[in-house]
Amino acid sequence: MQNIAEIVSSLTGIPVSDLTAEEREKLLRMEEKLHERVIGQEEAVKAVSLAVRLSRADLCEVSKPIASFLFLGPTGVGKTELAKALAEMVFGDEDAMVRIDMSEYMEKHAVARMIGSPPGYVGYEEGGTTHRACAQTPLFCSAIG
Repeated sequence: MQNIAEIVSSLTGIPVSDLTAEEREKLLRMEEKLHERVIGQEEAVKAVSLAVRLSRADLCEVSKPIASFLFLGPTGVGKTELAKALAEMVFGDEDAMVRIDMSEYMEKHAVARMIGSPPGYVGYEEGGTTHRACAQTPLFCSAIG
């Protein structure tokens, strides 16, 4: 069983310890652990925890991601900290997250930086910030609005 866990771990990037019996305990206490780092935000923590639990219990479609989250709100309410805490809990490393600060893309021309240049323009083959980041680290992406 441990060998299978190690193979799955190498394919998914999820630490081996998270694939064994420890995961059940972690999922049961997920909200409590997230609240250790995130003050308030009860509704957001509850929604994120439920989505991860459903996915880990195989109660969602295999071809779809664990969940898609869009954290919105004013500065200082805990959007980034919640995303970091979630990445730490799910993947064992808060750096497994790609952070995209949407305030950097307010101008119309800045969209090309994010998604890449349209066909025929210089730099089309290179892709944008999101393409490069998700190609290098496809585990977790956080768009902060």
